[in-house]
Amino acid sequence: MSGRRRPGRDRGAFTAELAAGLPALVLLLLVGMAAVSAVMVKAQCLDAAREAALAAARGEPSLAVAAATAPEDADISVSFGVESVTAVVSARVRVLGGDLPGVTVRAKAVAAREPEPVRL
Repeated sequence: MSGRRRPGRDRGAFTAELAAGLPALVLLLLVGMAAVSAVMVKAQCLDAAREAALAAARGEPSLAVAAATAPEDADISVSFGVESVTAVVSARVRVLGGDLPGVTVRAKAVAAREPEPVRL
């Protein structure tokens, strides 16, 4: 008997392997897309927090500056200390659509307060 397989013996093996592996591949793709989305929202939150902290340190309206850069529906808070200003921006990232639980990303930035101008 030769070492060759008879034709038709492995019939359907590729289909079975594809049926088992394709859902895992699609799930991996969706998780990767959700991770990229979360990283992008994190970068937007970080930019908005930096802009808000710098604007507040200069005495400008910081919430309006941060809202222009922040993701939609982001929570922005600015707190003033004696020598510094802290801005925190957090936003919710919807993972794989709107029905599943999401992830909240948060960014914080601190800026030194500018000295008050001397009034004569």
